[in-house]
Amino acid sequence: MTIPRIVFNLAAVAALATVPMIVAGQGVSASPTSSKVPRMSDGKPDMNGVWQGGSNRIGTWEEANAGGGTNATTGQITPFAVRGAQEKAPYQPWAAQKVLESFNRRGIDDPMARCLAPGVPRTTTMGLFPMQIVQTPQNVVMLFEVFHVFRVIPIGAKHPEDLESSFMGDSVGHWEGDTLVVDAIGFNDKTWLAGTGTFHSDKLHVVEKFTRMDENTIAYEVTMEDPVVLTKPWTQRSTIMLRPGTRLREYECVENNTDLQRYEKLLQDESVFRRK
Repeated sequence: MTIPRIVFNLAAVAALATVPMIVAGQGVSASPTSSKVPRMSDGKPDMNGVWQGGSNRIGTWEEANAGGGTNATTGQITPFAVRGAQEKAPYQPWAAQKVLESFNRRGIDDPMARCLAPGVPRTTTMGLFPMQIVQTPQNVVMLFEVFHVFRVIPIGAKHPEDLESSFMGDSVGHWEGDTLVVDAIGFNDKTWLAGTGTFHSDKLHVVEKFTRMDENTIAYEVTMEDPVVLTKPWTQRSTIMLRPGTRLREYECVENNTDLQRYEKLLQDESVFRRK
């Protein structure tokens, strides 16, 4: 039996689209407290477990999200700013107008509304679903409840020469001290990076840094480069919190997307959802 955590209908899509998927990691130090960091037999920080991205609350997934929900964006927003972000999105002027247009359309064109994979880094930072990390000395595997997506990150490897553009790209990793550094390329242009309309091209290059700070927390830093749409690298920071006692469950977006046909019909008449 499918046990949905969230039903993807039009209201949920609109809420997701107007809230930034990357949150500022204020107060997060880059130096872990070594005595409180579990370690593997090879001495590397042990990141095995079920986690939730974009969060700073301790507890199980259910406890951390009890009474919560997704709040719509309030106030003014410009195409160069994502609310809650530490650094403004450095879009080129023409690209900024495209982001603004998506915002004015209330993010109704969010790829996730069609049950497409959220991409990188959005899958990690969206924070609505748990993720599981399975770590060995050779690979770090990230399993995401949302849309059944996964990432296999070989340690010390190079990107293959026969890359095919994909939603999640190709990732390779290495350790810099206690920090796992992941380099990802090979993306298509069908996903968003963070909040409403934050599109990218297939030239996207993402570098992520995962540093386990203590028993409950991974400090997450991501730098996105895209010479086609951005004027400079865009760096964001957030936290990923441990969810003890939580397991991944089956999530079927298409089955739960009760409004998919209605959604396609609404796209034909923008006056229904466009901001005035």
